[in-house]
Amino acid sequence: MADFLLKTRDGPVAVWTLNRPESRNAFSTPEDMFEIEDACEEVRADPSIHVVVLTGAGASFCAGGDIKAMQNRTGIFEGSPYRLRNRYRDGIQRIPTALYELETPVIAAVNGHAIGAGLDFACMADIRIASTTATFAESFVKLGIVPGDGGAWLLPRIVGMPRASHMALTGDALNAQTALDWTLVTQLTAPEDLMSTAMALAHRVASSPGHALRLTKRLLREGQHMRLGPLLELSAAYQALAHHTNDHAEAVAAMIEKRPAVFTDS
Repeated sequence: MADFLLKTRDGPVAVWTLNRPESRNAFSTPEDMFEIEDACEEVRADPSIHVVVLTGAGASFCAGGDIKAMQNRTGIFEGSPYRLRNRYRDGIQRIPTALYELETPVIAAVNGHAIGAGLDFACMADIRIASTTATFAESFVKLGIVPGDGGAWLLPRIVGMPRASHMALTGDALNAQTALDWTLVTQLTAPEDLMSTAMALAHRVASSPGHALRLTKRLLREGQHMRLGPLLELSAAYQALAHHTNDHAEAVAAMIEKRPAVFTDS
């Protein structure tokens, strides 16, 4: 079977495409999860990558879990309740952990259906933009199951608890305009413009020094559950590190000299 995750590179931007359009890019095997986890580790170890763009091949972003495998209790849905619990913990739940801990900014370009675990996968990105044809659903209850991959934690932090409750308890789908209105995404584009818009945004983000991007993302993450005092202390420590980088010195010099900066990730 071909790789689930197609990885390409455009300068400082890595592009990850879920590449199983015949199954609407559904998560099917443990290896699917490991590919994403391994990709996160590759990016973590490469400071020259400043941004990751996530998207899906074909008409869907990600349809979540494989429904036929659920029905047949095969693949990632096989085994006793005890085995299944461990398979969640050792499989799909490794994705939110890997993406949450990844300090490199992540942009999701949602090109179509983002359903169930597919919606939660999009929610693991820092920024989401979408095609006007995209559809979003936290649809687990319609299958008699619960968000098993972190959606109950991620979604309320993006759209607020009342709207997250509406989505999770009804399982109803949102169209792209409602997703924009509910701040699930920050921008809509025509389908044919999605990737060019996403890449333009990615390169705009990537134009800043990589260390500043990674440390800023970490502060935003930590700030979700820290009191102000400890966050200020962490900010002071990160700022002290940033002040002693070559790229900071170059940024200041370029601004004073009114010229483009040339960063070296050092």
